[in-house]
Order: sequence, then structure tokens, then C-alpha cells
Amino acid sequence: MEYKSTRGNIRLTSTKALIQGLADDGGLFVPIKFPKVELNFKELMNKSYNELAFYILKNYFNDFDENTLLNYITKAYDDKFDTKEIVPLVKKDKFYFLELFHGPTLAFKDMALSLFPYLLKEAKLKENIKKEVVILTATSGDTGKAALEAFRDIEGMKIIVFYPSKGVSNIQRLQMTTQEGENTFVFGINGNFDDAQRAVKEIFSDVYFNEEIDKRGYALSSANSINIGRLFPQIVYYFYAYLKLLKMGEISEGEYVNIVVPTGNFGNILAAYYAKKMGLKVNKLICASNKNNVLYDFLRSGVYDIRRNFYTTISPSMDILVSSNLERFLYDVCDEDEDIIRALMRDLKEFGCFKLSEKYMDSLKDFYANFADDEETCSEIRWAFLNLGYLIDPHTAVALNVYKKYLKDTDDDTKTIIASTASPYKFVASVYKAITLKESYGDEFMLADELSKLTKTSIPKQIVELNNKRVLHKKVIDKGEIYDVIKDILKGD
Repeated sequence: MEYKSTRGNIRLTSTKALIQGLADDGGLFVPIKFPKVELNFKELMNKSYNELAFYILKNYFNDFDENTLLNYITKAYDDKFDTKEIVPLVKKDKFYFLELFHGPTLAFKDMALSLFPYLLKEAKLKENIKKEVVILTATSGDTGKAALEAFRDIEGMKIIVFYPSKGVSNIQRLQMTTQEGENTFVFGINGNFDDAQRAVKEIFSDVYFNEEIDKRGYALSSANSINIGRLFPQIVYYFYAYLKLLKMGEISEGEYVNIVVPTGNFGNILAAYYAKKMGLKVNKLICASNKNNVLYDFLRSGVYDIRRNFYTTISPSMDILVSSNLERFLYDVCDEDEDIIRALMRDLKEFGCFKLSEKYMDSLKDFYANFADDEETCSEIRWAFLNLGYLIDPHTAVALNVYKKYLKDTDDDTKTIIASTASPYKFVASVYKAITLKESYGDEFMLADELSKLTKTSIPKQIVELNNKRVLHKKVIDKGEIYDVIKDILKGD
């Protein structure tokens, strides 16, 4: 398996692509060819999550020794998850929620980031890289904590995380700012996620800066879903959910399903799209946005336009206008034409928008898109609790609301998997207010107690423990200071 850039003819093995993260030409790495699932689903149905992960991922990382890869997968998906299933599929009435938040940081990012450090460390060994690897990560809330936890105190690596100081929930902020580890660095920025992500991507493509870092004995990499080590492990849980439906007797072999994904950076739904390319029986991919609905507009019109208001919402992990992983999708639908991708990305950078050629509009038919504003999101949280007896976070609520709109628009009765991406206790103030219709003033840990009593659900131990942790990372910087901050950390020994 080789990987190439979406913007050129750069070809690398998986180990090199893992370490580099972003291609030198600014493009994202994609497989030369997507592997197909060869076994029939009845054979796959009884595999554990770990076994299924190995079966799928050995195709993407086949320059790894198979026993080594299996060992890493076993270590990644162990008792750090609070359920042996790793990702339960929960049926509530006619809705199927794929719970992706049972890992150490209570969000779907744990699914890939539990494995990613092992992959990166092995890649570093295979490539005989002596330099210290520095993970640069921009986060809209969940990736930061998951990456910090995953890379904490790993020898030969540092991790630097930037988050929008006013664009995450208080629990998300505390999860990052209380992070322990000698090799962890966290900074709030005065700006939104797009500002942080843009700055980090510019650093990766800054030749002179990378040469300077190289001289200091460091190599840059990323833990965002621009890195193949983050993206491809996410494919696994969509296959797992389908197989679980088969095992539950909810569908028959060969039957198609829909998948609903709340998304901002297009990574999680791209993994579902790639699962379909591998042979998963997917009818419609339902892209759920919040009020920052740039993906909704694009999938309906072919026009991607970021010249619009940016909204801070109660589903902050989706507060994104520049969806990095969309480039991979565009590359796929534009017949893998690097010239087209370079032109589209140039238009986006220079003019803030691009338009997909009419020639490729038919390629968007795999998707349905819609969005939910904060009022609709709150209503959905309340509805799910009162009618399903099920507590959901704001991102899952966006997905549920958009799925209902899809049903209204299409009358499609295909069984549908809803990606539930975070624990409701990570957004306790919004969830409490949605259910009680009361303003949620005061301490979020007291609110968590109130919510637990009201809903008869348990507070995750990670939230309980967070209350007693000391804030270690207090600095908030302007986006223009990111370069200086990195230089200061990487002074060299």
C-alpha cells in the first residue's frame, strides 16, 4: 500500500505518511487504491472489535509486521474503554445510536487516538528516525484532549495543542488545561478553530520553518484527521456497527443502511464514505451540520463558501468553516485529478470559495445534508430524554435532528446508524438547560450531580476526577504568536 498527495505525485509508504502527516505540497495523503472487504459478512459478524480492526487496518498499514500491528491494536482497545464492546450500538425505539464515547476522554476521537501513538512510534522505528517527533494539533474541543492523553510521556515525542479559548465547553477546556505530562503543551488562542487549523497547516508547508526545526533535531507531525493514522482507524466502527445490526437480527446480509454523522471537519463522515468504498452496504450518508452549515450548502449546491458569519454554538466540536478532509473527498469525486484539487484549494485560499464543476455534481448523490441550530439542538436533547429515555450530547442531537429532517424529506425507511460522538457530561450545562428549560448557572460539576440525579445516569469517572485536578496550562495567545510559541518550546538541547 502506497499513499499519494491529493495535490501532486508524491508517493510514500504508510510509515512515511504517518510521520509526515501533511504532504510537502500542502495536500493530504490518500491510498493509491482502496482495499475491498473479501470475507462475507457472516464470517466477519463474530469478530471482536479488535479482530475486525486488525482485519481492516492491515490493508492500510501493510508495511507493518502483522503480529506487531495486532499487538498494538490489542493494547489500544483494552480496559481503558469502559465497555468490552468498545463501541456499543444502542437501539432506542427505531433509532440506532453508535456510542463512540466510551474511551478515556469521552469522545469519538479516542477510537483512533488510542491506536495512533503506537503506529507513529513503530513508523519512527522502521524509518530509523532519531529526531524527536513533535505533534502539532489544532482542536475544536475533543481531538486536543484525546491526543494529549494518547501521547503523554511517550519517549521521543512532544505534543503541542492549540484550542479556541472561547470556543469549547468548560469541561473540554479543563480536560486540556489540566493535562499532565512532561511532553505536553496546551495553548488557548484568541480566535476560532479555523484560525488555529490554518496556522498549523501553514507551519507544515513552511519549508524554511521546517528546515529550522530540522536543524534543532525535531520532525513535525500531526494528530488531526489530516493524518492517515487518525483517519483510517475510524473506518472500523462503521463496519462493526453494520455487523452488530446483522447479529442483532435487525438487518439481513446484503441489506443497505444509512449512516448519520455530525461533522465539521468532514473526517468522521469521510471514514464512513471510505467504508462504503471498501464494500460496506451504505445507502445514504447523512451529513449533519450545526449553524456553521458550510458543508450543507456545498453538498446541495457544489459551492463551498467560507465568506460567512462564524457562529459559536452549543455543539462546539463542529464550529468549523474550513473542513480539511473535504479535500480528500473532492480528490475522489474529481477522478483523482491533482490539477483540479490544486485549483479548488487555491480558490479557497485566495477568494474564500470554490465551485465544483457541473461535471462532478452527480458524485454528491451519496450524501444528504441538513443542519440544526441551537434551538433545534436543545429541543432534540429534551425530546430524546422524554421520549426515548436516552441522554444525548449536543452533537448527537444535531445528528438526530437532521435524520428526522431526512425522514420527512424522503420517507426512506432504511435502517439508520446515528454516530453518537461524545458523552453528554462533556457538555453538561447545555444538556441540563435543554432538559430542564432552566438557565444553568454556576459550577458545571454541581450541574453534573443535578443532571445525574434527574436522569438517573452515572457521571463518568473522568468528569468526577477532573474536578480535583490543577490547571497546568494557563496561557492564551494571539493566533499570530503560534510560530513563536513553537520556536520557544523547540529551542533545542
